[in-house]
Amino acid sequence: MDQQIINLYDDFTHGGMSRRAFLDRLATLAGGTAAATALLGVLQNDYAQAQTISETDPRITAQMVDIPGVPNLKGYLVKPKTGGKLPAVLVIHENRGLNPHIKDVTRRLAAEGFLALGLDYLSPMGGTPEDEDKGRDMIGQLKPADITAYSKAAVAYLKTSPDSNGKVGAVGFCWGGGAVNNLAVADPDLSAGVAYYGGQPKPEDVAKIHAALLLHYGGLDERINAGIPAYEAALKQAGKTYEIHKYEGANHAFNNDTSPRYDKPAADLAWSRTITFLKKNLS
Repeated sequence: MDQQIINLYDDFTHGGMSRRAFLDRLATLAGGTAAATALLGVLQNDYAQAQTISETDPRITAQMVDIPGVPNLKGYLVKPKTGGKLPAVLVIHENRGLNPHIKDVTRRLAAEGFLALGLDYLSPMGGTPEDEDKGRDMIGQLKPADITAYSKAAVAYLKTSPDSNGKVGAVGFCWGGGAVNNLAVADPDLSAGVAYYGGQPKPEDVAKIHAALLLHYGGLDERINAGIPAYEAALKQAGKTYEIHKYEGANHAFNNDTSPRYDKPAADLAWSRTITFLKKNLS
C-alpha cells in the first residue's frame, strides 16, 4: 500500500484530523470516493483475525475482574493453569480501547506463563465500545492523571494478587506504549516496561524511572521516532537499564496482526525479545 496512505491513516487514527478531512484526502490519494471507500475497509482493523489463542484454550483461564481503588475500573485477567506464583504483566491497549486484538495479546502472555491483565482504560466511562472511532474519541477525554492512576491501580492489583510472585511488568502498544513510559516514571513498583512505538516521557522525568525498559519502534514511524534521540540521551545520562530496537521497513502498529500495517517478521522478532525480556526481569 502507498506509504502516503498509511501515513494519512496513522495521522487520522491519532486524532490529527477529522473523519471528513481524512476521507477527503484519502479520496484524493486513491483517485476518487469509490476507491477511498474500498481502501477504508482495508485500512481498518479486521478483528475476525484477532484470535490466535482461544479463550477456551486448555492452557489458560480468562475472566473480567474489578480493579480496587478506582470505581468501575475493570480488566481482562488471564492466567495459565499451571498455578504457582507467576510473574505479572499489565497489558495497555492502543487508542481504541480493550479490543479483541489486545485481549488476544493478553492470552498470548498467559500462554507464555504470565499472570496477564488487559486493563480497559475506558471502563470507568462505560467500557470499550464496538465503534473504533467512538473509542478513540473516548480515549481523548481521559486526563493524564487518570491514566496514570488507573495504571498504578492495576500494578498494585497484580503485585498483591495471590497468583503473583510480586514482580509486575507492563506491555503497551501505540497509545499504550506511551502509557507504559509514563507509568515507568510514575510507579517505582514497576519492574519492567515494554513500549511498542510509544510516545516518550519528558527527558527531565527519566531519572525517576526504576523499571528496566524494552523499546520497540517501526523504522517508518517518523512521528514517534522523532522523540527517540532525546529519550535515549536521558536514559543514558541517568544510567537506566534499557534496550532500543528499530525495525527497518516497519510501520507504526507493526505488531497488530488485524491491521494492514502488520509486519510479521518485525512482530515475531519483537515478541520473542519481549518474552525473553519479561522473563529475565520478572522472575
